[in-house]
Amino acid sequence: MKTFLALCLTLSLSLTLFLSSASAQLLTNTDQGLAPMTDTVAKTANFSDITIEVIIARVIQIVLSFLGITFIILMITAGFRWMTAQGNEELVTQAQDTIRAAIIGLIVVLAAYAITYFVFKYVPFSGGSTMGPAV
Repeated sequence: MKTFLALCLTLSLSLTLFLSSASAQLLTNTDQGLAPMTDTVAKTANFSDITIEVIIARVIQIVLSFLGITFIILMITAGFRWMTAQGNEELVTQAQDTIRAAIIGLIVVLAAYAITYFVFKYVPFSGGSTMGPAV
């Protein structure tokens, strides 16, 4: 199982590096440079008027999505281990421990989401004090 996960991780990292270097070569070979292309992409993706709060919220959403996927993968692998244990108490205990850890991790992630949601929703980001201008 560890070999399979290591192989998947290596494959995904090498594919990511290959695609990023290929796209960088394509972008640098243009005569106009990167500015017009990035402006077009920003307008198409509706990123032209984005604030720091929106960027942070999207990063948190992406991280939480990856953590949700990790939870699903852990639950599936632990369930598979439990089903294929064939009465071996040690394997069943390992699978149960994995399921418990995944559920505790999910609770921690949901609590972190609730805290960040509260902070971004109810804590004002004015960037300064409420007092008047300095004299």
